[in-house]
Amino acid sequence: MVSAALSVLSFVAATTAEFTVVSHVSTAPRSIVPAVIPPAEFVVPITGKSPRRQTKKDALSALRSHASKNNTAVLAGADLDQEYLTDITIGGQTFTAIVDTGSSDTWLIKKGFNCFNLSSFPEPQATCGFGSDGFDTKASTTFQEFPNVSFNISYGDGEFLSGPVGFDTVSVGGLTVTKQEVGTPDFAAWNGDGVNSGLLGLAYSTITSVYNTTDPTKASSANHIPYDPFFVTAFKQGVVTNPYFSIALDRGALFVNTSTDPNLGYLAFGGMPPVALDKTAVTVPIQKYSAKTGDPSSAAGAEYIYYTIDVESYVFPGSTSVATANNNTIVDSGTTLNYVPDKVAKAYNAKFVPKATLDSDSGLYFVNCNATAPAFSVTLAGKSFPVDARDQILDAGTDDSGNVLCISGTQPGGADTAGTVFILGDVFLHNVVGTFNVQTNELTVTRRTKY
Repeated sequence: MVSAALSVLSFVAATTAEFTVVSHVSTAPRSIVPAVIPPAEFVVPITGKSPRRQTKKDALSALRSHASKNNTAVLAGADLDQEYLTDITIGGQTFTAIVDTGSSDTWLIKKGFNCFNLSSFPEPQATCGFGSDGFDTKASTTFQEFPNVSFNISYGDGEFLSGPVGFDTVSVGGLTVTKQEVGTPDFAAWNGDGVNSGLLGLAYSTITSVYNTTDPTKASSANHIPYDPFFVTAFKQGVVTNPYFSIALDRGALFVNTSTDPNLGYLAFGGMPPVALDKTAVTVPIQKYSAKTGDPSSAAGAEYIYYTIDVESYVFPGSTSVATANNNTIVDSGTTLNYVPDKVAKAYNAKFVPKATLDSDSGLYFVNCNATAPAFSVTLAGKSFPVDARDQILDAGTDDSGNVLCISGTQPGGADTAGTVFILGDVFLHNVVGTFNVQTNELTVTRRTKY
């Protein structure tokens, strides 16, 4: 197992700001005075990243169908530097986990798990590609089983995770909570990277994955049992003062030959991470979704699911020729690329020199690794957030002949219709700090200085 390096840095917490809850009621972004955010109480260094999973896209498209104070944890990267990782300790055992603002469960593969291929046939454990033998619930003196329920996620491409659920002491970057609900799947069909052993989900409880049944085939919305994700638990238990966490993701080298790339940013609990910022910032409301249609909605009964915001426009050479506004865009650290409306992606990728080409099999735009990327920025509530050109050309490995391949950082995400979910992923997040407020349901975006 290759574990992510965890370092701890100290920062002094400042006084929290007062916040006003703002509900989203229109398709146009409204400007809110940026929140005043102090330095973080806990900072987790990010140590790795891996490729955006096709299963994330499947899960999003399925929406319509329904320790010590003042610490910071560092993040790392794995698998072509396309997946952000950090260390997580559960029941005294430490593992490397994906940091994901686009999902909500904290889960670790259970020791002795059964591995399957995508056709549900048994395979050796190594086929699933986890980074360890798994979490040993029997070796934890604080683990408590949650009887007669199950953790269950299935995906459109055949991947799945299912198994028991329990409660245990969980620590990330010095932030420790007790009796956190966690999934401990012992059945898995998984295309792992050989580094991570689970996931730290930071989105809303609406999309947690515990069900009031022990039979995975009977898991449904009717027996869904939502629970508080890790950070919400921390805030409710009072171990973090402020109701928000921040993500600062550093870009790695274009070509990475090691299994992990250390020190690629921070996950900061309760405030801002220790990165250089400029004065451009905006605070925008998170959108709710209709439980009936799956579309963004402010109607009664609508629910918070993802960190979904309005994009006022995408700006790039020739962008005035296409409609670039969109009000159904998720800010997701678990997604490598930006996924924008098809027409926007087509117009933007045509501006590469030489221009990008769309591969019909993968649906991705490929670019020359030495191409010149056109300027690109995202407008949120009247403020511009440029994306560095270095983030628009990504290492995609090699072809069958050993030729190095690269893809564009901005890819087609579907037709610009109400039911389509678009994503601002790591390509965007490399250039900003995202601060997610789980109490006021707002996202503050702050531009980073060039690095």
